[in-house]
Amino acid sequence: MPLTIASQLEEGFNTALRDLDARPTVIGVPEDRPWEAAASADILLARPSPAWRAARRTPRPEGWPGRLQWLHSASAGIDFYPAWMLEVPAVSCGRGVASDEIADYVIAAIYSHAKNLEAVRARGLAEWKQAPLGRVAGSTVGIVGLGSIGQAVARRALALGAEVVGARRRQLPSPVEGARLLDSLGDVIAAADHLVLALPATAATRNLIDAALLARAKPTAHLINIARGSVLDQEALIAALDADRLAFATLDVTEPEPLPAEHPLWTHPRVRLTPHVSSNYTTVRHLLFEKVVASLERFVRGEAPNDLVDVQAGY
Repeated sequence: MPLTIASQLEEGFNTALRDLDARPTVIGVPEDRPWEAAASADILLARPSPAWRAARRTPRPEGWPGRLQWLHSASAGIDFYPAWMLEVPAVSCGRGVASDEIADYVIAAIYSHAKNLEAVRARGLAEWKQAPLGRVAGSTVGIVGLGSIGQAVARRALALGAEVVGARRRQLPSPVEGARLLDSLGDVIAAADHLVLALPATAATRNLIDAALLARAKPTAHLINIARGSVLDQEALIAALDADRLAFATLDVTEPEPLPAEHPLWTHPRVRLTPHVSSNYTTVRHLLFEKVVASLERFVRGEAPNDLVDVQAGY
């Protein structure tokens, strides 16, 4: 019996699925109620659309998870989905698909802050003046969360001559040779010239980076958040920046997204705010497709898909 896949992804992606040797039937998904596809599909390919985000505040729909045996999220994080989504027998995610793109964004942010070429740009003879530039080699990059993204950042930072320190929730060895694990999150924050937040968004990590932890940062430190806005206490961040207890912040994520129109982070002079673009997702769709195909082959053989979500941990 052929498989039926309900997909929220773009038509080109779906056409390529139909051409696979397994010849699955690929159907569309109601944009405003994507969970209704559970009644007619074995597999659901989901993306964190506005409908899913709004459903986080609603009870499980009647009949869920229907005939679904596997749900795959195009995003690595599952925090944009309702908790009842995890009732599908197998839930996997796009873990690792955008790690290299996000790591490149982090390195670009580090260089942009360290070198700040715009500040020394000469537009005429009067501005032809020598000025010292910051350094990346010899600096310390602190990484909170050493999953796929954190590891990709660590490898790049080490290659550039920076020292890399990190912290992990579990007591495990460093996953990247040359990156040192410190005893506590506070120690990582205190050591970092560039502090990279790459941890998952869960109930346990909400506002984890708070005023007490930010108080341990160097006043010259640069914070980079490419995780989720919820892991950072934004009011504490603004207070630290205003009090010169932190030098700068690069934020690709906020809580909520987008921020309200009058929120001070939009125009704060020590904040670079980008609209959640670090994953550069349109350029890595082929990697997502390869991941889905590999898991589909496993599913057809009766094996578990790759990159299963740990329901208890929430990522």
